[in-house]
Amino acid sequence: TEKEQLFIIEKAPLFGTRAGDVLQVIDVRERTLNNVISFPPDGVFFVRSSIEVASPQRVNFRFTSAVLRGKNWEIPLPPFGRGWFDTVYLDDDLRVVKDIRGDYLVVNRASYNWKE
Repeated sequence: TEKEQLFIIEKAPLFGTRAGDVLQVIDVRERTLNNVISFPPDGVFFVRSSIEVASPQRVNFRFTSAVLRGKNWEIPLPPFGRGWFDTVYLDDDLRVVKDIRGDYLVVNRASYNWKE
């Protein structure tokens, strides 16, 4: 989630790295949502979620797994939680959502080919 991701980004220097790209990858056909933070050169933290479109504005999600990965290691983390977000604004470049906690997330659309 956004608050937890911000914590990880802020603490990256403790591990001798910095946060790189921060992505939210949604695949409506596969019904998945992945939150991804890269830590150059070889690290990544990602949280996998399943999604269900509940209405034209609302998407329900359930976290299914989380992993912190380095060049030669991987730590699986227990996923926990479920929730929803409402899309309050959407155009070709921008998406604004309000989540279950009342937090807002503003996301720019990017052509990014992320593979797990």
